[in-house]
Amino acid sequence: MILSGLKIQEYLHNKIHIEPYDSRRLNANSYNLRLHNSLLTYTQIPLDMKKKPEAKRILIPEEGFEMQPGVLYLGRTIEYTKTYDLVPMLEGRSSVGRLGLFVHVTAGFGDVGFEGYWTLELFCVHPIRIYPNIEICQIFYHTIEGDHRPYFSTKYQKNTDVQISLLYKEFKHD
Repeated sequence: MILSGLKIQEYLHNKIHIEPYDSRRLNANSYNLRLHNSLLTYTQIPLDMKKKPEAKRILIPEEGFEMQPGVLYLGRTIEYTKTYDLVPMLEGRSSVGRLGLFVHVTAGFGDVGFEGYWTLELFCVHPIRIYPNIEICQIFYHTIEGDHRPYFSTKYQKNTDVQISLLYKEFKHD
């Protein structure tokens, strides 16, 4: 079951933490999250899943930044979220999607107990100018049924910035 906006508000500071929180971004069954001003792009193509990818930082100025098709940009939310006993999920806003900007390629699914900033996998179908602080995506919450263990990851839990893929850590290194 998806929580209503009123239930999200009721669970604030209990099962749901969103910092900073602004009630004007609360929707009927979601909460809008904003884009931070920092992006990462990979610098060594092709990527190798077994190796740590190298990336460069791009700061989005107030006058905006023009994203290019064919480039994956990693961004993050301004908001830091923490969830207990609920499954957080992330989707792009329809107004953003209608401009040809995808907010996540495959990683919109959160785990019970996730705590951190959401890393966004930004990809566009044609050039588009983006701006910092724009309400770019929405978080919504599902209830979970049955016994469960909260998410714990040494890779992504309690992150502090945009995160590159840490898949390379799953391969055994000699």
